[in-house]
Amino acid sequence: MTAIAPSPARVRAAALLPRLALVLAALLAALFTGAGPATAHAALTASDPKDGAVVATAPAQVTLSFSEQVAMGDDSIRVMDPQGRRVDTGELRDMCSGSTVRYGTALHSGLPDGTYTVAWQAVSADSHPVSGAFTFSIGAPSATSVALPTGQAGGGPVGIAYGIARYAAYGGFTVLVGGAAFILLCWRRGATQRPLQKLVVRAWVTLTAATLAMLVLRNPYTGSGKFADALDLGGLKAVLETKPGASLVSRLLLLGAAALFIAVLFGAFARRTAETGDIGKGKNGDKGSGKAQAADKEANDLLFGLGIGGAVVAGGIAATWALSEHASTGIQPGIAMPADILHLLAVAAWLGGLTALLVALHKVPGIEREAVRRFSRVAFVSVLVLTITGIYQSWRQIGSWSALTGTSYGRLLLLKVGLVAVLVAVAYVSRSWTARLTDAPAGKPGKIARQRDVSRETQPAAVTVPENPKRAAQLARQRAARESAREKQVRDADPNRAGLRRSVLAEAGVAVVLLAVTTVLTSTEPGRTAEQASGRESAASTAVPNRAIKITLPFDTGGENGKGSVRVELDPGRVGANSLHVWVDDPEGKPLDIPEIKVAFTLPAKDIGPLPLIPERAAPGHWSASGVQLPLSGEWRIDVTVRTSDIDQTTVQKNVKIG
Repeated sequence: MTAIAPSPARVRAAALLPRLALVLAALLAALFTGAGPATAHAALTASDPKDGAVVATAPAQVTLSFSEQVAMGDDSIRVMDPQGRRVDTGELRDMCSGSTVRYGTALHSGLPDGTYTVAWQAVSADSHPVSGAFTFSIGAPSATSVALPTGQAGGGPVGIAYGIARYAAYGGFTVLVGGAAFILLCWRRGATQRPLQKLVVRAWVTLTAATLAMLVLRNPYTGSGKFADALDLGGLKAVLETKPGASLVSRLLLLGAAALFIAVLFGAFARRTAETGDIGKGKNGDKGSGKAQAADKEANDLLFGLGIGGAVVAGGIAATWALSEHASTGIQPGIAMPADILHLLAVAAWLGGLTALLVALHKVPGIEREAVRRFSRVAFVSVLVLTITGIYQSWRQIGSWSALTGTSYGRLLLLKVGLVAVLVAVAYVSRSWTARLTDAPAGKPGKIARQRDVSRETQPAAVTVPENPKRAAQLARQRAARESAREKQVRDADPNRAGLRRSVLAEAGVAVVLLAVTTVLTSTEPGRTAEQASGRESAASTAVPNRAIKITLPFDTGGENGKGSVRVELDPGRVGANSLHVWVDDPEGKPLDIPEIKVAFTLPAKDIGPLPLIPERAAPGHWSASGVQLPLSGEWRIDVTVRTSDIDQTTVQKNVKIG
């Protein structure tokens, strides 16, 4: 058998693919590891009692206020005493009024003095879970056996699995809708090509499997975080009664309709296209014959029906995201949800169509130049829609210029804008290659034609089929392999096509990263909400200006007599001058005299600090300092370094709100 050497362009492309794959893997890994648990839309803006507050008498209830509407159950707010026993009644109180979102739970009467822990968990209106915990004290702070949870709702292995399913769902939707649109709008003959059929079907399978996984994991994702709860039928029933659960079920029903659409697309439509050709003519161009006209009309009618039906199904699937995530909450939801649907469809038409074009350029030797030109026009329209809807969404979610650089959402948005700019630049290069490809005469004799003639001359005039069926099958496979190699050689000999393929490959690589950033962005707290929450927290802090901040922190330096607790009092706990007192007690509550104590104040949000302070020893186990200056309001971190010997020391810390 004659060996056919691949062209230099194909060798370079093959060498480029592993490098590109490594770069994409590194970028995606950075995105996945940096994303962490989903930061939700709703944020806790205030609580009564406040975090770290010391109240004189036991409150009758604990209340929580949020920036957006949340869903809570009877067990969503739990209050524990210093021994870890629940002291709330377990009954949720809905105290919402107008734009105020507040929930609470009643406490048992006669609570003794000490430090109490409040742990809460809810689901925000945009489907993401939120949770948190804080402490308050009655009378005076005390030691407590309750450890504040370090995990966040929606984290852990269940959160990772749910996040992977979300990424897969967005990717499957993009390729499913974009691949089908590419066939219907740009290249009807693509319905008959096996590589494109596999691409669309696999995208449907991916989206369906990801949706099922999200539905099953929804209960543990928003609840306990344990995989075993995925089998809880009661929890699944509760999920189905929520807005996110209903959206997932609706998506599954729409995917059933999408399966019927795919069956018709690659069944009846593919057969009609094979008979009439890609541009509505018969195989021999005999558009004038009655039979050809009838077949052409039938194919066009089928194309129209598939276009309408596919648009309805695609819009419905896109709506399952718009109705349950960021677009459904906040300001102007009536405008935001249709804009979000258009945005998702434009993303799918551009990036999913780009994927289909890349597969066609690499796997199908005979893609028509007109198909590439049509996709160029579709991509241009998609970019216009993305620009208009993206500007509106950015204004709606950011709200101010400061949030653009001062919040995680704003920084991710800037990264997305940068990636879109790179993608448009690469797309411009692709358009230039498209122009060269379409302007070149299709039948121009030259190197391609000569190679095709040489290929024909090297083929044997006749092949004798042996009587052995196994040998005949082997020869058939060899002939097919030789024919495929010749077709690829002819295809790769076209410099315009090779250039377009390389630019589309680069475009697809940037698109993958852009899609990953977009998915992270959908699960990040919008900048407008983050700034509102920050402002409300500051207002809540200054509402009680005359209350000293008192906190108690356990420590263990690891050495002899290295265990105890440190009590810190900052009075009046406001911006400006404050007095500081620090007491160190042993496990029995007696004063513990240690060699050294250090305190530092840090305001991470403003990059202030640490501001070091060494208080003076006032008495055994007691240190104090006056004139402690805190220049700005916000959430300050107090770091207390305790040294119990020459080599044994540790640092404990606590965040407090300074008004």
